[in-house]
Amino acid sequence: MGLLHFLKPQRFLHVAALAQPLSSCLSSGINRIPGLLPLPEPIKAGLRLASSAPATMEDILSKSVPPLPPYETKEKCPPLPETQSLHFMHYYRALETGERATFLGKLATEFGVDHAQVTELSSRVVQAQQKRDMGTVLQVEDRLRYYLTPQYKLLFSHISKLEGGMKFLVDLRADLIESLASKLAEGPHIREMNGVLRSMLSEWFSVGFLNLERITWQSPCEVLQKISEYEAVHPVRNWTDMKRRVGPYRRCYTFGHSAMPGEPLIVLHVALMQQIASSIQAIVKEIPPSELEDGNKIKSAIFYSISLTQQGLQGVELGTYLIKRVVKELQVEFPQINEFSSLSPIPGFTKWLVGVLGSQSKESSKSDLFLDSECKEISDLTGLPFPDSLKRLFSSCEWMRSERLVKTLEAPLMRLCAWYLYGEKHRGCALNPVANFHLQNGAVMWRLNWAADTSPRGGTTSCGMMVNYRYFLENTSANSARYLRTKHIEASDQILGLVAQFKKNSKL
Repeated sequence: MGLLHFLKPQRFLHVAALAQPLSSCLSSGINRIPGLLPLPEPIKAGLRLASSAPATMEDILSKSVPPLPPYETKEKCPPLPETQSLHFMHYYRALETGERATFLGKLATEFGVDHAQVTELSSRVVQAQQKRDMGTVLQVEDRLRYYLTPQYKLLFSHISKLEGGMKFLVDLRADLIESLASKLAEGPHIREMNGVLRSMLSEWFSVGFLNLERITWQSPCEVLQKISEYEAVHPVRNWTDMKRRVGPYRRCYTFGHSAMPGEPLIVLHVALMQQIASSIQAIVKEIPPSELEDGNKIKSAIFYSISLTQQGLQGVELGTYLIKRVVKELQVEFPQINEFSSLSPIPGFTKWLVGVLGSQSKESSKSDLFLDSECKEISDLTGLPFPDSLKRLFSSCEWMRSERLVKTLEAPLMRLCAWYLYGEKHRGCALNPVANFHLQNGAVMWRLNWAADTSPRGGTTSCGMMVNYRYFLENTSANSARYLRTKHIEASDQILGLVAQFKKNSKL
């Protein structure tokens, strides 16, 4: 009789919830779970059978994604069993990359918004508006807003409350972004789910929930290791290099979140100098003058690297807030600092330049981008006709080893790069993503620097050039608003002069 009572329908739900952890015990030959009575043999046999049958994607999704509660009982809906979300997380982590894309596609397509319900409520809103019944309009609009909630949003919300759940969702969105970029998963539903999750993460990772931390050589080794691995702009060569970047005349700051302890979300490296640096070699390679900082020598703060460590947080505004917080920290520590600037890479310039050169006539011995005298000098130095010499030059950064080529190419590449930063647009904004970021923050495109990054990466991506975006604190808000509203770029006389030279000498 006791066994029959145990097998009542409501007990099956409890047994099913325990099936996953119990099956691992059974596979190890354990017949008794600590704190529970020995399992009857029929129950053990049933659990072995359940654990031997692999769950399908459809099974996992149907059991893990909660239905949207009726509007009338939305405030009284009982909490979901944690086992459902934990099983979802465990199953997803075990999938391969292609399987994850398929799984996310099913989740987005089959567990989104109830479109039939939305259509019906939309028509009811129109009818209420026609009757000028504002009370009914507001009630139906509230119901419509509720039913515009995708079903999978409830799952994400529940997972976020579990230990490790926030990190799981950040990683899941990184998979979403990768699947969309590689076209493993496509379609409006998957793009919509990416947007929904981004909005949720933007709320959870808003500036009020973020913790600013300065990283020093005394910080936990695990954190220093992660920062070294995450550095995306100027790779850290070794521990000595890392020690220098958090030592005297240097600052390293991160944003963290209480739901992801020990995980830096975004990292900002700052160099404290006497003047605005024009070369990255002076920052990451030269040894600071002493082990003790002399505040009298610190007049400028240079933001030389900012790296998002969690790809799932792309589109969540972290970098802007980090720079603003760091500026305030530095103003307190060094009131004498009167210059805030970046020293930024120019990713994409070489690729853009090669594309523009390739689009020109292959038969022409002249160029619309270079002066005749520049074409002749380049041909003389390379021993090749001008178009061929350009292809050879920019296929690698070997030309940077020749002092004569470096001198000859300085003028044309400087004006071309100035135009790329200032004149090339995407939907009205600066085409270059780094430029767009700093201009949105209200910075001024201040100075273009030749031979500023002579590393292989710098030569390959931007022909060795870097740019300073200057933050004049009293004008950043106005500059940002103007750029966002009218797409106007605030630029220095040097940048505008190079742009004017480009327009005069080029036919692009």
